[in-house]
Amino acid sequence: MIFTDLRMQNFRSYQDGSFEIGEGVTIVVGPNAAGKTNLIEALMMAATGNTYRGSDALIAHGSEWARIDAHTAGNNARTVKLRTQNGRRTEKEFEIDGKSYKRLPAPQRQPVVLFEPNDLQLLHGEPGGRRDLADNLIEQLDEGYGALRNQYKRTISQRNALLKQASRDSTQLFIWNVRLAELASGVVGKRLSLVDAINDKLSGLYSEISKQPTDVVAVYKSSIGHENYATALLRALERDIELDYARGFTGHGPHRDDIAFLFKGRNAAAQVSRGEIRTLLLSLKIIELELIKEHSGSRPLLLLDDVFSELDGTRRKALTNFLKDYQAVITTTDADVVIKHFTAECTIIPLG
Repeated sequence: MIFTDLRMQNFRSYQDGSFEIGEGVTIVVGPNAAGKTNLIEALMMAATGNTYRGSDALIAHGSEWARIDAHTAGNNARTVKLRTQNGRRTEKEFEIDGKSYKRLPAPQRQPVVLFEPNDLQLLHGEPGGRRDLADNLIEQLDEGYGALRNQYKRTISQRNALLKQASRDSTQLFIWNVRLAELASGVVGKRLSLVDAINDKLSGLYSEISKQPTDVVAVYKSSIGHENYATALLRALERDIELDYARGFTGHGPHRDDIAFLFKGRNAAAQVSRGEIRTLLLSLKIIELELIKEHSGSRPLLLLDDVFSELDGTRRKALTNFLKDYQAVITTTDADVVIKHFTAECTIIPLG
């Protein structure tokens, strides 16, 4: 699916803005607060039905509605309609070639790979960021994973609610423990498969970008190990029940696990250089592109929000080589940094 144009009305900072999107690389250039990230977000919503920045203030201040219109190659039309309900909640409606939906149907979703500034803190940040990276990618590779992920979240919430009650109900808690263990086993199994898929590509790709052989490995870390996860988790939940009651939340499970990256056995978060971290992140984004392409048979849309300038010449060149087969939209405050890496065929959108 190739996007050809985009129009935003009352969306974030845009009252009414229309832009043409190139089938190859589109470079959006402008100063900070010019609306570059809002344009990226609108494209992502048109492609996937979701935003990556939260739903607050999607609708421009003073308006009760917003609208995103986009066309794809073949002149197929898609619209995202946003309305404020009861002065608070934002309600979404999608329209694809004249048919309306409350949620964007899976066959109509265009896979997206996003590389944005917060990703640069991924290795040093909290484990939740790395879990989300894995889970969001799995959702694009496995249609049923989103439902599994949501069921697990609801079950955790139910168990945590029981832990906070003044009176204890051991029978009810055991029922939720069993359900939690079953769902957790499915989540961890999918994550382990993803880690294996990443490791199949990671060292080779990292070495190709850095121009030197490097052993890089992704490792799934859990307090209860990997083997027979459902049984091990159930035992841990029963063993540490008093501790969970004392703190009021569940201390074991996929929601507490982590993914670490090791350079020759060293934890990347603590013992590698800034350049090595950027090479690793770039490798992971390229792997994300390749895995989605292999799974779906189509090329995902690549969105780069103000991170191109964070890469040095070698890494920019490596990214440029991989971009030639994908539709990509790159935002930047300095067009010269980006444009010189692409041919004259790239599309420029000036803002501000």
